[in-house]
Amino acid sequence: MKRVYGLIGYPLSHSFSRKFFTEKFSNEGIDAEYLNFEIENISLLSQVIVAHPDLIGLNVTIPYKEQVIKLIDFIDPAAAEIHAVNTIRIQRSGKNFTLYGYNTDIQGFQDSIRPLIKTYHHKAVVLGTGGASKAVIKALTNLGIDSILVSRNPEEKGELSYSDLDEDVMDNYKIIVNTTPIGAYPAVEGCPAIPFEFVTPKHLLYDLVYNPETTEFLKTGKQQGATIKNGLEMLHIQAIASWEIWNRK
Repeated sequence: MKRVYGLIGYPLSHSFSRKFFTEKFSNEGIDAEYLNFEIENISLLSQVIVAHPDLIGLNVTIPYKEQVIKLIDFIDPAAAEIHAVNTIRIQRSGKNFTLYGYNTDIQGFQDSIRPLIKTYHHKAVVLGTGGASKAVIKALTNLGIDSILVSRNPEEKGELSYSDLDEDVMDNYKIIVNTTPIGAYPAVEGCPAIPFEFVTPKHLLYDLVYNPETTEFLKTGKQQGATIKNGLEMLHIQAIASWEIWNRK
């Protein structure tokens, strides 16, 4: 039986995961297949699982990392804490199935950014309020870094708007993480509206977007002397962590 894994999200015009796992299966001689399941509503997940009886593991991407939780039977404590799931393990018993939810974005981001942290990196601004931002904040907390969310329409207490990012805020928060899809392929000219004139060589700009390799956000930060990094390594780390979860005995 060929094992099947996949990715759910919408849209899935450019998937890192499928390419990554297809190459992994080929290089390591693994009899498995990785498919993209572009579904317009999370309620269609059960149909995907029923239609693919050999499907045993899923990655979850935008916009379903939070929405999928209502369909999960058992959720890992770390994923429950941040209310975001990006990895699903499917356990089958005949025609019935049980879904286990996890979040490997936390480990992916934490292990990826850790080598870049300097002694003056005490606080972080996190752009965006979706499921990925929650994993980023949890990872930063694990690293002893305080963070604050920035949203176009702040709703929660303590959130900032982009217009709040003045010189004082930028001076105090020297890590800036973009968790939004702004600047991702194909709309590569997009860029979060932060005041780049206040970015310095002590700033660290991290973009979860990995295509293009250097987004406008990172390119402009680099021009100001900042350290920059995209989300490709994070994706590698979280993908391997997902693989380990799917294949636990």
